[in-house]
Amino acid sequence: MLSIEQRFDHSAYVSMTMEFRCNLKCVHCMIEGTMDYLEPQSRQKFDELLAYNREHQKWSGLILTGSEITLHRDLPELAIAAKRSGFKHVRIQSHGMHLGKLEYCTKLIGAGVDEFFISVAAADAESHDSITQVQGSFQKTLQGMENVDRWEHTISITNTVVTKKSYKQLPQVVDALAHLKNLAQMEFWFYWPMSGKDDKSLLVSHLEMLPYLQEAVIKAQALGRRVEIKNFPQCLLGDFKHLLVNGQPQLFIDPVFWREFEKNGFYQCKHRENCQSIECLGLNSAYIERFGWEEEILVPQYNG
Repeated sequence: MLSIEQRFDHSAYVSMTMEFRCNLKCVHCMIEGTMDYLEPQSRQKFDELLAYNREHQKWSGLILTGSEITLHRDLPELAIAAKRSGFKHVRIQSHGMHLGKLEYCTKLIGAGVDEFFISVAAADAESHDSITQVQGSFQKTLQGMENVDRWEHTISITNTVVTKKSYKQLPQVVDALAHLKNLAQMEFWFYWPMSGKDDKSLLVSHLEMLPYLQEAVIKAQALGRRVEIKNFPQCLLGDFKHLLVNGQPQLFIDPVFWREFEKNGFYQCKHRENCQSIECLGLNSAYIERFGWEEEILVPQYNG
């Protein structure tokens, strides 16, 4: 049996964006301005991917994603097709609300979905619902994760976007989900806008956020959770620097997305030429515009 580290190897997964509708209005949404014109991957491209992997066996896991993949009416059918083509694991990336309906959750798991990557915006209903801008979303998401937890063979992963509205709650997010026995991994994604400016004032400085992140990591690991940190300077993580994982599965998505994504301006750092880190994304344009270069607190990393 594969370890969690082996099973979650990003190179073993391929991700396909099959839906660009969403019924939340998260204030930190990075594609809110593009959802109206980005095109999901077609069923033909989906079938071509399955045929390719059936022949070459390049990936063991398929991730079905989008703005909210559970809005895709054929999601169970897609999962069934993926398993029949030889994928060992099928994961969905979702806000989890629809999983709160046990009948629907059961249908997805019966179709072969065995991994659930769920967005949890904050630790309580008031904060979470304020971020998603949909009343009752926290309770539905939590119920969805508890429904998934009924099956022994399922695995759940959480993603919390770290913003000015959520960073102080990171340890409490871990506490709120402590009862979930199948929660294998928690991810903390430091927010970035697809823009050169922080127009929504959602960014928080690295040092201000760091103590809350560290406490959350300690609590998650004490519960046996695996942790990944995204888009944070590796040099500031200290003993947790190995938890920075910015790599992602190969993604099939409308190419227009990458044009928008490049507006973030990653890989900027005064120490970039001397730093040997292969995981760190440095700073992005919006962060620099808001907080400066922070060259006095960032330190080049050296291998060996």
